[in-house]
Amino acid sequence: MDAINPIDVRIIVEGASDVEIVSRAMQNIALGADYHITISSIIPTTNPEIAKKAVQGADIVLIATDVDAPGRELAEKFKKCLKNQVGHVERMKFPFGHDVEYMDPSIIRKEIKNAIIRTGLTSIANIHRFRELEDQLTESRENGKDLVRERTDLEIENQNLGAINKELTDSNEKLEEKLKIVQDEFRNAKQRHADIKNKYQFIKAKQLFERFSLKELWKESFDEELSEEEQIYFISNEFKPEKIVIGQGYIAATSKDAAKEWLKIIRAVLIFYDSKIEDLKEEFTDEKFNPNLLKE
Repeated sequence: MDAINPIDVRIIVEGASDVEIVSRAMQNIALGADYHITISSIIPTTNPEIAKKAVQGADIVLIATDVDAPGRELAEKFKKCLKNQVGHVERMKFPFGHDVEYMDPSIIRKEIKNAIIRTGLTSIANIHRFRELEDQLTESRENGKDLVRERTDLEIENQNLGAINKELTDSNEKLEEKLKIVQDEFRNAKQRHADIKNKYQFIKAKQLFERFSLKELWKESFDEELSEEEQIYFISNEFKPEKIVIGQGYIAATSKDAAKEWLKIIRAVLIFYDSKIEDLKEEFTDEKFNPNLLKE
């Protein structure tokens, strides 16, 4: 993943005051380390033509306009004029009635991540369309072969007869036109297939999560066998760590180091609370217990 350029994300806002609040929200976002993403610029404009020039070369454009009628109308204009300029255009979803310049940075920070995740899910959904085009390409190839064979048979028959009547000549001309159309369709479909294949490989190369065997990673991290898998599931469910998923004997994270860091936190909890799972559950249900203290 490190050999590939980071995904270039740019954010469009309505004015300079919005740039300041979005910049503050981005201060605590580690998109480069967590997602291999860089937010290269924040663009203050309400002019679609200026936006077109400003987003050239971007992979993803996030639209952060105010949540009012003018803001929604402006966002729709941007989506229409930019949809063919970049890989994906996504409008950020803020609480109704909020202006960006007065919004809590934590809300903006959370929505930046959510908008990027929605973009990734949309791209994955396009894989189904890619497979449909592959099937259409295969069908077009077969149709092309059939038509080529049909034309060859007609040419051989024409040579053997020595003379072609008017009806056969007209039929042959129609077949040639049909073949030309199918060949054009075949070339177009082949080009579309190549383009979608390139996009698919691009998306596939930018996977955000890696999966590891829980027991193997525990053994590698602490040189001991994992015997408390149920506690790990319970603690992870209570802490609900960001960008960590644990279940069915696996742990998924943005990197191996991130997965190991979370296992270290869990191990510290298990050492600190040297008790059975039932006692540990009682600690988690105690209103005075704050699991965030352990995260720090």
